[in-house]
Amino acid sequence: MLKFIANFKFRKLAIGIGLFAVLPVVFLAVAGILWLRTSLPGLSENFAMPGIAAPIEVIHDRNGIPHIVAGSADDAYRALGFVHARDRLFQMDFMRRLGAGRLSEVVGRPTLRLDKTMRTLGLYRLAAETVNRLPPDARAALDAYSGGVNAYMTVRAGALPPEFVALRYRPEQWTPADSLVWGRLMAIRLTGNWRTEALRAALARRLTPDQIADLWPTGKNAATTTLAEADPVTDLPTDISRLAEQVLMNMPDWLHQVSASNSWLVSGAGTRSGKPVLANDPHLGYRAPGLWYLARISAPGLNVTGATVPGVPFHILGHNGRIAWGFTTTDSDTQDLFVERVDPRRPAHYLTPTGSVPFTSRQETVRIKGAPAESFTVRSTRHGPVISDIYGSLADLAGEEHVIALAATSLRADDMTALALHRFNTAQDWPAFRAAARNFHAPQQNISYADTDGNIGFIAPGRVPVRRTGQGRRPVPGWTGTFDWTGFIPFDALPQTYNPASGTIVNANHRIVPDSYEWYLTDDWAAPYRARRIHTLLDRDTPHTVALSTRIQTDALSLSARDLVPVLLKNLDAGTEMRRDMAARLRAWDGRMSREAAAPLIYSAWLAAVNRMLYADELGPLFPQYFGLRPRVVLNMLTARPAWCDDVTTKATESCREIVSRALDSAGLSLADKYGSDMADWRWGKAHQAVFSHPLFGRIPVIKLLSDIRIEADGGPYTVNRAQSRIGDTKSPFASVHGPGYRAVYDLADLANSRFATATGQSGNPLSPFYANTTRDWRDGIYIKIPQTREDAIKGTMGITRLTPAR
Repeated sequence: MLKFIANFKFRKLAIGIGLFAVLPVVFLAVAGILWLRTSLPGLSENFAMPGIAAPIEVIHDRNGIPHIVAGSADDAYRALGFVHARDRLFQMDFMRRLGAGRLSEVVGRPTLRLDKTMRTLGLYRLAAETVNRLPPDARAALDAYSGGVNAYMTVRAGALPPEFVALRYRPEQWTPADSLVWGRLMAIRLTGNWRTEALRAALARRLTPDQIADLWPTGKNAATTTLAEADPVTDLPTDISRLAEQVLMNMPDWLHQVSASNSWLVSGAGTRSGKPVLANDPHLGYRAPGLWYLARISAPGLNVTGATVPGVPFHILGHNGRIAWGFTTTDSDTQDLFVERVDPRRPAHYLTPTGSVPFTSRQETVRIKGAPAESFTVRSTRHGPVISDIYGSLADLAGEEHVIALAATSLRADDMTALALHRFNTAQDWPAFRAAARNFHAPQQNISYADTDGNIGFIAPGRVPVRRTGQGRRPVPGWTGTFDWTGFIPFDALPQTYNPASGTIVNANHRIVPDSYEWYLTDDWAAPYRARRIHTLLDRDTPHTVALSTRIQTDALSLSARDLVPVLLKNLDAGTEMRRDMAARLRAWDGRMSREAAAPLIYSAWLAAVNRMLYADELGPLFPQYFGLRPRVVLNMLTARPAWCDDVTTKATESCREIVSRALDSAGLSLADKYGSDMADWRWGKAHQAVFSHPLFGRIPVIKLLSDIRIEADGGPYTVNRAQSRIGDTKSPFASVHGPGYRAVYDLADLANSRFATATGQSGNPLSPFYANTTRDWRDGIYIKIPQTREDAIKGTMGITRLTPAR
């Protein structure tokens, strides 16, 4: 008994000591959270703001969307900068640091390679040059916007957003170049042809030209078009493929291109209202917060509603009361890798058709948090920056006899795309819109247009190179001049149409020109599955309405699965009970990628395993650079190119039936290991969640649970409701990480009836109620309307911020 009492007293004492030790920690944690909450702005505040000429109202609706009512366009841009900084300051700062190659200053060594890449490309230097080339009205808008961002940083109170606290730094003043670098970032990321060129060159050591052609179906007669015929390149040293592989393997993940989008137009002849309907959902990588920020501006000469990007003063997508517009990516080939031959007698020179010339060089220094700064030399040739220097030179391979330079339309100082966006915001008709598009230089985009007069149009503006020889499908010699660019496709010759007789225009990144088109854009078009499905739904449901367009945007039927599943099943042996069970579910499946169904999970896992078994043996160490859910490639290999079914690493000759059957077994075992042996528990949504990861907190265990946004989702990589995965991610191969973070349907009969949906929310602060509040509605296809008058905006307001001129 005495022993029990003694033990009880000891336990009580231990608990008391433990509580005494823990309570201060708990207190500090609570105090820290309460302090961080002071970083959240109020929605009903008054600020004296320098630079504005008259009072401004910022009316916030229930979703946190600002309605800016100003006395001038200049004041409106200042107010937009103010609210962008208030809601997304860290996102803005992260973006400009990314473009300037300055992330390592606040993050440390993990971002050094990315910083060196950005410094070599010189995106921020180009943005700064562009500022001085803009006409006065566009420059004034950028200056006003910067003034608004800086005004917020001056008047704000409380803690900075949590990311600044975690990284222990304060943001610098905003400048116009900070705004323009976003366009440079988008242009370089949406035109990733250089990666494909490098991969083709690296594969040339392992595969025949016909095998390489099999990996990139052109949409023409892929069985008879070889790489050699498409681009007759000769006289390239064999070591170049090794250098290309080195560049490829060391390329930062951020530069891996994944682009897609949907857009369609139905003229008034095909709609219930008698006026056009324009639907658009651009697809980009998912982040928390999302890229897009909804806003409405009302000022004399500027009345625009839709999607902005924090850091940029102009609406990227939307309507202005008279016209509406939307973007999809053309995926044209606007980049080339040029192999430059170093002058053997003068290593600081390289060879050109007219002789030896010196590299253009500059020194760059990257400051690194917690480590000494690193300096390096950036070299450029007449074609562009030498990107092989970023990842090491060829010295260990061939005495640096060659280097690789990148030519890209997005790396020109005279790029005026920002001016085009500025003019889109105020254009009142097709001639003005088309005139503005002449300044849209990079990246080339497919732009859909509609106006309240009932007109519809389509144009694909952008600089597309005209090559003296070849099609730029792999690196080419730079010293001969044979493959040099001789100019760009004339603007008037770019694909475009106005009020077509069909009354319908659809684009889902598929081929936009016939084979007879005079100029070369690319052969690497997106598969036409989404476009086919959109056309089917538009033809089926008439007359068209806004509500029908919103349903199409969330359609999750996979035509690629409908095409491929019968071929897979035809090549399947009966096998085990598990194999028969999975096959039965796929036979009964209609191809809808529903999050509640098991069949989409079985199909996706099977397709991934088939891809791996078909070509991993041939591609060897380059397999991860190409691996994906490639239904067209698989279909072609199984039906027309069965040699791929043989595993070249074994003595036996495997058949397609063996490969397909083994792949389903492998997929089944993998799924059973992860989701249990009972297929009744398998659901696509368990594996397929839309994941919006925070760029900083998403890398920190526990905290990522609070900052990352995850939600089960429908769709797949080839559905209209597109959801792209990183299939090579061993932990979450089917998570959706890229898709339509913004959806809009514009009603040209009544623009107030237009519908909008964005993933995540308006705020970038994880502590805000507007951080993730729209995610579930976005997933479920629930749209909002944005009021078009001050009176309607005030009816549902959650607060009004008033900005008055500072005395």
